[in-house]
Amino acid sequence: MIPLLIGIPAVLAAVFQVVRNERIRDIIVYTGAGAVMLMTVVFIAFWIDGGAETVMLYSSTEAVDMLIVAGDVFMMCLVVYLSIKYEKIFPAVLSVVQTAIVLHTDFTVDLPEAPHMMIDWLTVLMCLIIAFIGGFICIYTVGYMKGYHSHHKDAADRRPFFFSMLFLFLSAMFGLVLSQNLVWIYFFWEITSIISFLMIGYTRSEEAVHNSFTALWMNLLGGLGFAAAIEIMAHGHGTLQLLDVIGSGAYLPLMCLALAGLTKSAQLPFSSWLLGAMVAPTPSSALLHSATMVKAGVYLLIRISPAMSGNLVGIIVSSIGGFTFIMASMMAIAQTDAKKVLAFSTVSNLGLIVACSGIGAEETVWAAIFLMIFHSVSKSMLFQSVGAAENSLGSRNIEDMHGLILKIPKLAYIMGIGIAGMYLAPFGMLISKWVALKAFVDSGNVVLVLCIAFGSATTMFYWTKWLAKLISYHRPRVQTEDRTRRDEYVSMGFHAVTMLLLCLLIPAVAKVLINPIVRELFGGTHDVLSMSVLTTMAIMLVSVFIVPAVMFFVSRQSHSDIVPIYMGGVNKGDNRFFINSFGEDEHLYLTNWYLREEFGRRHLRIPSIVISAAVLIVGFCLIIGGVTW
Repeated sequence: MIPLLIGIPAVLAAVFQVVRNERIRDIIVYTGAGAVMLMTVVFIAFWIDGGAETVMLYSSTEAVDMLIVAGDVFMMCLVVYLSIKYEKIFPAVLSVVQTAIVLHTDFTVDLPEAPHMMIDWLTVLMCLIIAFIGGFICIYTVGYMKGYHSHHKDAADRRPFFFSMLFLFLSAMFGLVLSQNLVWIYFFWEITSIISFLMIGYTRSEEAVHNSFTALWMNLLGGLGFAAAIEIMAHGHGTLQLLDVIGSGAYLPLMCLALAGLTKSAQLPFSSWLLGAMVAPTPSSALLHSATMVKAGVYLLIRISPAMSGNLVGIIVSSIGGFTFIMASMMAIAQTDAKKVLAFSTVSNLGLIVACSGIGAEETVWAAIFLMIFHSVSKSMLFQSVGAAENSLGSRNIEDMHGLILKIPKLAYIMGIGIAGMYLAPFGMLISKWVALKAFVDSGNVVLVLCIAFGSATTMFYWTKWLAKLISYHRPRVQTEDRTRRDEYVSMGFHAVTMLLLCLLIPAVAKVLINPIVRELFGGTHDVLSMSVLTTMAIMLVSVFIVPAVMFFVSRQSHSDIVPIYMGGVNKGDNRFFINSFGEDEHLYLTNWYLREEFGRRHLRIPSIVISAAVLIVGFCLIIGGVTW
């Protein structure tokens, strides 16, 4: 069934290029997304029925290997062509160099046959995220893009291309997480980089083109590290198996793969590509830059995490992750644009996952996997709700969402659940952070303890501001029309229900899914959740409905019951204007405190990049010099 999982989305991507009828295209999106989800469920069911054991597949693949070589050359030519067209030479150089390295390995090293693909519990988890989160984002896109082009009339309507990229991306992600051979992983890895580049530049505006090339060269830099790991493993160790990298004890190829993971997961000093990607339409942000593409980076780091335990590579990775966590959280405080808050929050949370992976202990990897699950669902839902709010309000500024619970209650519920899922008890993000903190304390890493403690505090600061804006009593000046389409609510509703179910079923998810992954990675695991299953589920059941219930009662509050606040003058009855002592009308506007002078990006960005780049460079120099601690 693996060829079907990879092939069906790829075929659909080609179909969208020839189907121009909007209604037929919408039907194909629904059918295709449903088929991908159903196929994934059947695939996993067959695997579990077969014993749920690690399966290694496809040892003899000469024909496919040649197709992958042709694909590598095609992607290189595409990057070179577009780089010359837009006068961006650096991406072309990176693409040519790394493709030359991979081709050199393909044609100069004759290795014995070995499995090219693998199925285990971590693969199963990633397939579920790709199929269901990615599939429902595709469904959301059907309605969203109609509203997008009604607001962005200056952008050419290229929806067939957009849908093609969405489904081609799903195909590449399936191939990436199922592959075990480094050359195959590299091939799918580069496809995701190029699709991200094409989707960020969707509008073809000057800003979009610039940001898309930033994303391209940074991801190609990680691809260069991947290509270097391939060359070193093939010539130095006679293997191209990812599992052999983990068991080889070789630090240089491990560090090269870690570099690829750091760039793809947008860690400092490479975070700017993801922040710039917010110029793309919201489905691109939800799919590529919060739910799945950046998860490719942390997936690779989680996969190699046992090899990073207690050595220099792990110290470098965990330090960069912890530093990214706290710095991105601080910069998020100063943002008013909701998508930028989500972007910085994404970088921050990925930093925590990376830090956990770098420590390479059972508890930290357990926390990393849980963080990845909750982050995928919550961030996808938040990006979608922000996109829907922008189409209805004409703005994605958090200040313009003041009193959204009274303006568009359904949208506010979904957004509120997503925000609560990111930082409030009893959602999994908070539980995972607690587990990570305990593991960092046990490991004796004082720096990471400080990073997670203060990073979590700053996280609470910006999420609380946003949530408070949503549920504020605010008499709307005019009625706001909810322009959110049914397709969008279907996807956001699925995400909201999934978030609540994940919260309620944390013990079951840990037992059925997370513990087997940790067991496969480390050869054994213990129960991280110390409370009994029934006690934990009872607490979850009571707690999980608090935020939605509060928001429901707030939205049911009659506008006439809102008591006018004191304004130092005569309130004109709408809590927005009052008459001062001179008899003049004064406008009162309540706004959040954004601490731009203290945490603004212009103050923190350059020092963050310099420090993290220095850590990487020094780390590489030490590893090349033979230091192993």
